[in-house]
Amino acid sequence: MARYKPYDYNQLMMVPVSLADQLVPGTLEYAIHHVVEERLDLSIFDQRYDNDETGRRAIAPKVLIKIVLFGYSRGLTSSRSLEQACRENVTFMALTCGQKPDHSTIATFVSTMGQEVEALFTQVLMICDEDGLLGGTHFSLDGLKLSSNAAKEWSGTFKDLRKKQEALERKVKEAVKEHRAADQQEAPRKPTDTDRQRREKRIQRLKQKAERIEKFLKENQSRTGARGKEIQSNVTDNESAKMVSSHGVVQGYNANALVDEKNQVIVHAEAFGNGEDHGHMEPMLEGAKENLEAAGWEDPLKGKEVSADTGYFSVDNLETCRDQEVNAYVPDPQFRKRDPRFAEAGRHRRSVDKHKQRYKSKKRWFKPEDFTWDDRTGKLICPAGKGLYVSSRRVEIKGTFFTAYQAPKRACCNCPLRAKCLRSEKTTSRQVYIFLGRRPGSITDLMKQKIDTPEGRKIYGKRMSIVEPVFGNIRACKRMDRFTLRGRSKVNIQWRLYCMVHNIGKILNFGRNYAVAVA
Repeated sequence: MARYKPYDYNQLMMVPVSLADQLVPGTLEYAIHHVVEERLDLSIFDQRYDNDETGRRAIAPKVLIKIVLFGYSRGLTSSRSLEQACRENVTFMALTCGQKPDHSTIATFVSTMGQEVEALFTQVLMICDEDGLLGGTHFSLDGLKLSSNAAKEWSGTFKDLRKKQEALERKVKEAVKEHRAADQQEAPRKPTDTDRQRREKRIQRLKQKAERIEKFLKENQSRTGARGKEIQSNVTDNESAKMVSSHGVVQGYNANALVDEKNQVIVHAEAFGNGEDHGHMEPMLEGAKENLEAAGWEDPLKGKEVSADTGYFSVDNLETCRDQEVNAYVPDPQFRKRDPRFAEAGRHRRSVDKHKQRYKSKKRWFKPEDFTWDDRTGKLICPAGKGLYVSSRRVEIKGTFFTAYQAPKRACCNCPLRAKCLRSEKTTSRQVYIFLGRRPGSITDLMKQKIDTPEGRKIYGKRMSIVEPVFGNIRACKRMDRFTLRGRSKVNIQWRLYCMVHNIGKILNFGRNYAVAVA
């Protein structure tokens, strides 16, 4: 005969729990507790609360910050899941000292800490610098496209949204007509009260959707893209965008991060409502510069290496790197198809002397090397600043192919540099032949030449080992697969909080002063 141990649910148990013992040194929860409690200045939150004379005592911002950071490290992004964890999880209880903030308190705190989160992120970065985690020689930039709290079905141009509104209104009329026809039927086919309520709810839902689109169209203007054409808007979150990611087409944000090479510490994080990275270099470099200067660095990016993938290859981004004196390595989309053995081919070079120096021409006329390429207009610019258009894209001269550029007649007619440009007074305008595929002075071509060198490919190869593991940690280990807030300002808060969790993890694993602090 089987025998089992007896049990009784009416029995009482006294379980002594020490909250401090639940925060074990060497764990992420202890690192979050130590950094927030001992090393962060949270006096910036004091101006939020004006309850010294009347009103209920507020939950300390340190407690709420610990809840959010540790919750994000466990993949808990919703305020209700964080509230539940504070009531059921002993580690959360230890971090909050037994306090149980409700979901509305947590949600309000997170969504309204726009300015404070920037200061907190900078303070965590300063701790990383104090612990010797920043190298400051090579930075890598990349973006992670994540879904937002919005549906793709509510996206479209204003014309598409009006059509959707009209279609919903037609469905409402058809549903009302069917509802009236069903009520006029006689028994036993007469609908029951349940059927009638179901039809009424469906009609109400369709009306609400149509009214929602109508209200959005009245209160908002159409969005214009970089090319001046209308792009899709979204009724739920109009600052988000429909973009192509590795997980398909998502309605969300492009979360960018600039990462230091030494220990993969994020020096700046920002989310954009644009899937293309053609204009993201400037705000990311400016943000990183401000953060590092706040940590005590002087000219933190001047002369430093910055690598980014092909999505950042644009004239705007390259000009930003040039203006800020950044040593950038940004390849074009076709750089992998080019054989590096022919990157420095010199079959079209001019002859050189025994000292490997180019001969200097003694001719007094402007040479093709004196003309520069304008990446924005696609024209060849002469020394007088006039633009030459393409007269022939492929001209063969003695087996060599060129691109022919022609200046307008009105540009050369009264040009003050005409005597140095045209060999004959009868010539109406200057024509220049450039080797096919070359554009002298082009900032994009200079980057192609730079990235095609063995040194350029070697330096750019660091990017994948610097920034990709950061996104893998945030997305896979921290389970950050979508934003739960709406609006770019609130999404930026959530993204920077996640990056703070990542940086605190680096303080835990590599901080030289952390072992002393926890001893």
